[in-house]
Amino acid sequence: MADNASTGGELKPTLGLTGITINAMALIAPGAFLWTTFQEQSGYGFASMWLSVVIATIIALLTASCYAVLSKQYPQAGAGSSYFYAEAAFLEKESHDHFKLARVAKLIVGLAAHLYYWVYPAVMVSFMGTVIVFIVQQFNPALLTAPWQQIGVCCLFAAIVGVIAFIGVNGSTVTNVIINIVQILSLVLVSVLAISYRLGHPGVNYFHPSFAHVLSPGKPIELLFQSTISILLVVGFESATALAAEAKNPKKDIPRGVILSLVIQGVIFYFFEYFAANAFIGDQYAGAVDKSGANFTLIDPSKVTAITDPSLDQKVYAGGSIVKNFAASAADSAPIGSFSHILGNSFFHGAGQPFELIMAATVVLALLGTTLSCLNTAVRVTYAMGKDQELPGIFGGLHGKTNTPHNAIILLTIISGVVGGYGVLSADHLLQITLISNLGTFLLYGLTCIATYIAFSHVADANPITTKVIPVIGVIGNFGLMIADIYFAFFVSTATPATILDTKIALGVSAGFMVLAFVWLAMRSAAMKQPMFLPHDHKESIA
Repeated sequence: MADNASTGGELKPTLGLTGITINAMALIAPGAFLWTTFQEQSGYGFASMWLSVVIATIIALLTASCYAVLSKQYPQAGAGSSYFYAEAAFLEKESHDHFKLARVAKLIVGLAAHLYYWVYPAVMVSFMGTVIVFIVQQFNPALLTAPWQQIGVCCLFAAIVGVIAFIGVNGSTVTNVIINIVQILSLVLVSVLAISYRLGHPGVNYFHPSFAHVLSPGKPIELLFQSTISILLVVGFESATALAAEAKNPKKDIPRGVILSLVIQGVIFYFFEYFAANAFIGDQYAGAVDKSGANFTLIDPSKVTAITDPSLDQKVYAGGSIVKNFAASAADSAPIGSFSHILGNSFFHGAGQPFELIMAATVVLALLGTTLSCLNTAVRVTYAMGKDQELPGIFGGLHGKTNTPHNAIILLTIISGVVGGYGVLSADHLLQITLISNLGTFLLYGLTCIATYIAFSHVADANPITTKVIPVIGVIGNFGLMIADIYFAFFVSTATPATILDTKIALGVSAGFMVLAFVWLAMRSAAMKQPMFLPHDHKESIA
């Protein structure tokens, strides 16, 4: 991984439709995200959870359509993805006023992509740290309790992913094929068992009184806030476009890979898994929480009537409480793990813990694939900006042996370990970095929808549905959810103070990053004597 191995070469085309789709599918990992985000989703607006997943998926499909038509229009985009599309769209017609905005559009989209892509792997690293701590503490609750130990787990995982990414995208693809199969099958099994449990235990007091009630919208503001979290579940389809330089037939396979990955993972598996999980949750799911709220222990609600029950550790739970239903999942770092424990006891003759650990192991595999796929996408956008000299040229080089953007990989590995270590320390920290990543997503996706409209605004025979109607709706959907976060942070008083503060912190960090990064790029442009606004005699080609 030494710098002296850098080359100025090009990424090599080695991926077909399967490889492209699989790498994108790894980012939209239902098995991982159902496990890792259910706690965050249980904190506020949980009655709207299933429908929020539907709304997020619809907005993602609208955006995916824009990425598909752009990737078909600009198969030469290489690793640049949205970053390339934004400039190309504005450069289409030099005679129009928007031509001069091409470089500004490119830079803003590049910054939004980095806000999303540089934080998203860290969210995955935090998720992995949480799952590893959970698994280890099933064997010995005294292990990995210190913050520095949990941060260490995150840094080690980030380093492992960085090494795999350094080896190359083909190795990543093979890894992701296996991971996708395992994690999908395991979570489908849990979902089938959850529905079977409900059908076989009609006397339990479930949160949703009927299967139809799972589909209910709840309160509008709760639905919107849930949707701003749920977008994390379905992002990643666009990663296929960042692999254009490594695609054998980018004009044909990239658009198909974008849509296929989202339909398979989002529409088919997410809808089913979230329906099953929400239908299952009820008073049979209970736990004891200590006074600090940091320790949750799954209990049998039929056997425990008070926190003073001698079966509980009084030193840990003195002054605590018993929680059930969504209050339990909001306090539980691994709600789906607890669901698996209950289901394992019910269907496998008391083998709750072994079944729970098996499911946790599949989540570890899924998170490995998701983090790897995200890091592969992120470093390619950084590579594209480095190659354009919009970022330091050191990021625009490839390793002489592995043909990977190794300097970008090293940087993002460090960022993922540090930010992921921050996120693993508490649910509030994790929500903050999740929202930061999601705000970058909304900004990137909304701007890409605008680029789609601009790119085809002067094409007479363009399909008006895919090049005008869908992009406009996509802009409204993505920017609408971003505005919903702002509204929630400053005008909603029904949520917990901690949740409101977390949202404000996410907004502040995101805004600060965009402002400071753009100021830095403007200063770099001045130093390099590159105009931010292109003159009409600019002859840069998009071919």
